[in-house]
Amino acid sequence: MDASLLTIQPNAPEPIYRQIVEQLRRLIASGQLASGDLLPSVRDVAGFHAINPMTVSRAYGLAETEGLLERLRGKGMAVAATPRPVHTQVQRLALLEPQLLELARHARELELPSEPVLRRLSKLLGE
Repeated sequence: MDASLLTIQPNAPEPIYRQIVEQLRRLIASGQLASGDLLPSVRDVAGFHAINPMTVSRAYGLAETEGLLERLRGKGMAVAATPRPVHTQVQRLALLEPQLLELARHARELELPSEPVLRRLSKLLGE
């Protein structure tokens, strides 16, 4: 994994460290990150995204506490070796539920009909 796999949105309401943990959770759940895969160093992620290294360190620490990551002496952080089954599509979709609810609320507040919102989402998913 390289630092560019993570997408950081500095202006999002969700703290950056939570963005990182959520993305790691989704990448692991989908099987894009497998047991033993090494993560980029704190310094690499912080430098690539121009964020504070303590923010990345906090995210990695939280993910380690949750059992998603493990610290390998002399190698850095890796996806936990504990075998985790790849989650089903329904389980992976459930990870998106909070963002989907927020998107739906925003669309209602903007009085946007569902059709153009769904078309735009389909286009974004196709990228």
